[in-house]
Parts: sequence; structure tokens; C-alpha cells
Amino acid sequence: MSGNLLDINNLQVRVEDKVILKDLNLTIKEGEVHVIMGPNGAGKSTLGYTIMGHPGYGVDKGNLIFEGEDITDYKTDARAKKGIFLSFQNPEELSGVTLENFTRTSKNTVTGEQARFMTFRKELYGVMEALDMDKDYANRYLNVGFSGGEKKKSEILQMLMLQPKLAILDETDSGLDVDAVRLVSKGVEAFKNDSNSLLIITHNTKILEYLSVDYVHILVEGKIVKSGDRSLIKKINENGYKDFITSDLSA
Repeated sequence: MSGNLLDINNLQVRVEDKVILKDLNLTIKEGEVHVIMGPNGAGKSTLGYTIMGHPGYGVDKGNLIFEGEDITDYKTDARAKKGIFLSFQNPEELSGVTLENFTRTSKNTVTGEQARFMTFRKELYGVMEALDMDKDYANRYLNVGFSGGEKKKSEILQMLMLQPKLAILDETDSGLDVDAVRLVSKGVEAFKNDSNSLLIITHNTKILEYLSVDYVHILVEGKIVKSGDRSLIKKINENGYKDFITSDLSA
């Protein structure tokens, strides 16, 4: 483990006129895996979008410090170049652009270097094989006609090719069967090392069965109400979130 990768300080975020996140604090160090859990509507995805710089999520107060640099006002592309990646809960379809071209262009943009075509393709095919993806998907338009599982594998494929410093996985296991979850988890484990970090956002625990986890945070009504180790996962499986909901959270 090394220094702090991301510091979130007293963050308050609103969407239109509604405050979603309230005085949220979180520190992620290099090499750590953090999990954000909570009931639907708690603000989990809002946190992911805010870290990534989605323009629809306004920061009222607080800041985000990435590798010691304040990125609160940085646009999404600048954050991506800094090494932040977000895997979407519902990946968009992009007609006219193949998965291979999209991934290669993304990598060239993030790294500032032009990847050699054959070198890139060899690496891409190797990752696709590890994720049990048919190579033909590389020539298909991004996510167009993909099953839910293939869309999620596509997101993990992009993560493995881009090698970000911080990967945010938003409900990556949503809608996946057991075999797909296992393959996606395998890809996540292949990504993980001592220099990068993961923030996994989920409301269930399927994907967590296959991953090493350092910290679990319970988010309820825009606030982190409890942090601990993976033993919190067992409590949630047994009792749900009722033990973490108090009457003064909205105060």
C-alpha cells in the first residue's frame, strides 16, 4: 500500500434541485478495494458519476483530490486522462463505431500515444479470450445487439486495456448469471495490483463473493453511515439495510 489516490472531502452533490450526497468523506489509497453498498436511491451511482465528472451532477461544496491534485472542476475527459475509469451500470450502445476502434481510440487519447495496430489487436484478443468473448465482437458496433452479460464484459475489457489508476464499477454484476459474474470477477482480479485501486458500487453481493475487499461502506440517503471490513457484507445478507437506517439521516 502507498499514498492516497483519492480523497473526497465534505462532498455535497445535487441533481437539479435535489441534494443527493451530503457531507460525504472517503479516502482510497493505492492498492485498495473499496465497496459502496446501500439500498436503491441511496446515491451510490451519483457518487460514481460525480467522481467521473458527469456535468449533470453539481458539487455544492467539498472537493475531490486525486493524487494530491484538486480535480473538482475538471471535465470528464481530463479525469480520464488522469487515470479514472467508470464502468456503467447500463452501458450505452454506439452504432457506427466498433468495439475495437472505440477501445483503441480511447487508449490513444488517454495515454497520448498511438498504439501500433497489430500490437494493440494482439493484446485486445488476448483479453477477450480471458473474458470468454468471441473475437468477432471486436468488429461489432459498440454494445449494439450485445446481451447484458456481453455489455458488462465489454466494460471490463475496456478497463483492462486502459489500465486506469482508479476503476469505478457501477453495478457491474447487475443482471448477470453466475457464470458471467465469475468471468467478470476474473477480469477484475486480473486488473488489480498494488498501484491501482477499485471502487465497486453495488446493492447486492454476488460479485463480492469472488473478490478480495479491503473496506465496505454503507451509503444511506446520501451519507456514509458505516464503514468496516467485509464482515459488513455478511450483516447485509442476513438483515438487509434496516440496521443502518436511522430517523435523523435526512436532517
